[in-house]
Amino acid sequence: MPSTAAGTNPVLAALDRSVGLCNRVIVVLAALALIAACLILSYSVITRSLFHTATYWQDEAAVFLLVGATFMTAAFVQSQRGHIGIEALVGLLSPRVNHVRLMLVDLVSLGFCAFFAWKSWTLTHEAWVDGQVSNSMWSPPLSIPYALMSIGMTLLCVQILLQIWGAFYRVPRS
Repeated sequence: MPSTAAGTNPVLAALDRSVGLCNRVIVVLAALALIAACLILSYSVITRSLFHTATYWQDEAAVFLLVGATFMTAAFVQSQRGHIGIEALVGLLSPRVNHVRLMLVDLVSLGFCAFFAWKSWTLTHEAWVDGQVSNSMWSPPLSIPYALMSIGMTLLCVQILLQIWGAFYRVPRS
């Protein structure tokens, strides 16, 4: 679903297609990550139950996969307008007022997400530079989940920006 008026601005249309393709690839990878997390946790339960052996890595591996799947797919969900929204007023408002309402929500969302992305990137940089690792026996680098969070929030900001830009080209009639 294109978020911009495709024929209006060829650069934006190309960017919108690129982000859409990126989102579709990420959704497939996220689905594989969820399956991998399920398999890892199932393996852990089976090995603990049957063989009475501890697996010290499985919880963090599953969490890393879930963090990646959650944050990386946020832009796709936004492109479908699938995030939680209050829709009680939609039927009561005119199309023009509802258009303005959506734009205001997108602007506020962009502000929050941009701040979140910025803080995530600073957290990623700090974890990378300081060599931060988790407090487990496995000790994977914390820059991995932080980077997934940062990339996902940045993609979400790009998606929201495309939707805001596209809204300027599509002003519904009352």
